[in-house]
Amino acid sequence: MTDSRDINEIHTPVMVDRVVALLRPALQAKDAIYVDATLGMGGHAAAVLRSCPNARLIGFDRDSEAIAIATERLREFGDRVQTVHAVYDEFEERLDDLEVGEVDAVFFDLGVSSLQLDEAERGFSYMQDAPLDMRMNRVEGITAADLLAELSEHELRDLFYRYGDEKLAPRYARAIVAARQQANIETTGALVDILQAATPAAKRNAGHPAKRVFQALRIRVNGELDALESALPQALKRTRLGGRVVVEAYQSLEDRFVKRTFAEETESSAPRDLPFIPENMQPEFQLLTRGAEQAPAAEAELNPRAKPVRLRAVERIRKSPA
Repeated sequence: MTDSRDINEIHTPVMVDRVVALLRPALQAKDAIYVDATLGMGGHAAAVLRSCPNARLIGFDRDSEAIAIATERLREFGDRVQTVHAVYDEFEERLDDLEVGEVDAVFFDLGVSSLQLDEAERGFSYMQDAPLDMRMNRVEGITAADLLAELSEHELRDLFYRYGDEKLAPRYARAIVAARQQANIETTGALVDILQAATPAAKRNAGHPAKRVFQALRIRVNGELDALESALPQALKRTRLGGRVVVEAYQSLEDRFVKRTFAEETESSAPRDLPFIPENMQPEFQLLTRGAEQAPAAEAELNPRAKPVRLRAVERIRKSPA
């Protein structure tokens, strides 16, 4: 990253005070282990470590550039910080590598980071022309341009429906297939032009036509939902008694999965007609939030990226015998 501005000016962590308040009770013991599964530029991690002087951090991120920035930002905490260059679905495997069993707190801040959005050349933003990349880890995997070149009209339509909830998916898929017969679609600007031309005039004032398509492509390129569906159960499994898991989600697909997973973990497995619930059927977690919490209006006004956030949290209250 070449931006010379202060890191605190270019990265504002979302709902940071609330995240710290939820994690702090689980991080009071000496050498308590806090896992930030989405380290990013280290904004949440710095606040947690500052508030919890007994805690040490294991920070995951697939983006080597983000890790470099976070490492500099967290330098003041010395050997309390350990970074892992990996996707968070490698949660248990990487903890095993570090000879770490249970952990005291886990935090997920899902979706694309400020770093990735703000660097035009990464191709995440439909507001700036750039190569259609969208990979969070730029050293491996397919790009968004690859998807647009390879997927059939049917596959593109399903992709935009599933990961973007895009009602104009058939129209957009058809337009993309027609356009690529003339030339490869290799830049964000070219894709935006195709989508805008394919959008009916009556729909052009209902938000940017590229928003949901870009979201769908980004999720598919990075396997975000698959990674979350693997990582969250791993995190819950490794959370010790009294430990907490906090998740911030920014789009409905992620939030629905988090909501469903937390509901399953906080409900008894006993039949409803039992007069009492046996110990082995008691839930292992309890909810710490009533539904999904949103950013305060004042924060959302100052930081527009906080507007869509949905925060949920649980605490382990029982541990099943091994």
